[in-house]
Amino acid sequence: MIRDIFMPALSSTMTEGKIVSWLKQPGDRVEKGETIVVVESDKADMDVESFYSGFLATIITAAGQEAPVGSAIALLAETEAEIEQAKQQAQGQASATPAPAVAPVAVAAPTPTTAPAPTAPAPNGRIVASPRAKKLAKQFKVDLATVNGTGPYGRIVAADVESAAGQTPSAAVVTATPTPVATPAPVPQPIPAPATPGEVKPMNTLQKAVVKNMMASLQVPDFRVGYTITTDGLDALYKQVKPKGVTMTALLAKAVAMTLQKHPIVNASYVNDGIHYASGINVSIAVAMPDGGLITPVLKNADQLDLYSLSRNWQDLVARARAKQLQPDEYNSGTFTISNLGMFGVDRFDAILPPGQGAIMAVGASKPQLVAGDDGQFGVKRQMQVNLTCDHRIIYGADAASFLKDLAKLIETNPQSLTL
Repeated sequence: MIRDIFMPALSSTMTEGKIVSWLKQPGDRVEKGETIVVVESDKADMDVESFYSGFLATIITAAGQEAPVGSAIALLAETEAEIEQAKQQAQGQASATPAPAVAPVAVAAPTPTTAPAPTAPAPNGRIVASPRAKKLAKQFKVDLATVNGTGPYGRIVAADVESAAGQTPSAAVVTATPTPVATPAPVPQPIPAPATPGEVKPMNTLQKAVVKNMMASLQVPDFRVGYTITTDGLDALYKQVKPKGVTMTALLAKAVAMTLQKHPIVNASYVNDGIHYASGINVSIAVAMPDGGLITPVLKNADQLDLYSLSRNWQDLVARARAKQLQPDEYNSGTFTISNLGMFGVDRFDAILPPGQGAIMAVGASKPQLVAGDDGQFGVKRQMQVNLTCDHRIIYGADAASFLKDLAKLIETNPQSLTL
């Protein structure tokens, strides 16, 4: 039997995917549960596993190319004798609209793939290995931390584990060499080359996802409220906790999360003529990606974590986001978003409301300002401008103003409470 390998839907918003790399080559044996291809979804790279055994007969969508969700990207033959027949079938599919007349190859739940840098260890000490390699490691009692990966991008494959265990690698599970498949379209590098004047440069998958989300945001009636917050106390606290690894981002996230406890409507979202009050406070924070676009890693239950754990989690999330290793729920489960451009010296800006959330806060730089006190005396204080964008279907002006007032009170009068 010949089966189509379809482009899987790796997230609810994914309409097309890009092939990052094929871990098997035409003619290679494929075992049930073995990873055969790495697919780039809208914001992450995912391993795709087969639920069938057979031979990878032919590749329809090469590495670096895109295909719509549900379209055939390769053919899997049950026996070697069917490989030639599958190649002829693929030629026919290339010249006609594909029809799912043959049984599809099911794919298992996706898992994060390796970082783009070859042989570099994954962030936070994570071991990157194929599912079969992990299974063999348990069978032969091999510590994956001691195994040198020879697969694509330093990935540990089954043959590496067998070699480490003193076993002869079986032909059935030997994966493709790290040499990428030749393709008509080059795979984008992590840092793209500067565009030539007059050139029309195609967007990558992440940038297309951002466009789609922003267009959806235009359908939401929103409004904006600004507030000036004095940050002298917060800046002093930051100097104390910075040597312990705490970032300003973690401080802001903690302050926002604590304030959201008192304002659940700002943490809510509009759904089907109703208001969905989130069960937890999950703070998303916008992060620019090196190859274009942005992603919003999520600090889950930010109000319940201590400041130091929150900061460690954030550093791990950023490292894995830039390596495209985040699971979908680590970037799409946010209930409130922070966009901070203060590190660039930006005074103030407005942020566009993310789909599925009720509010996003834009944070400007903290700068010295000449301020008149209540007693009429002038003094220099550090201040920052924050602008809150809200979904006016569920959040009203008084709600936004009350939230910002309480946030300012926390930061200005009791910043030490963030460490409790």
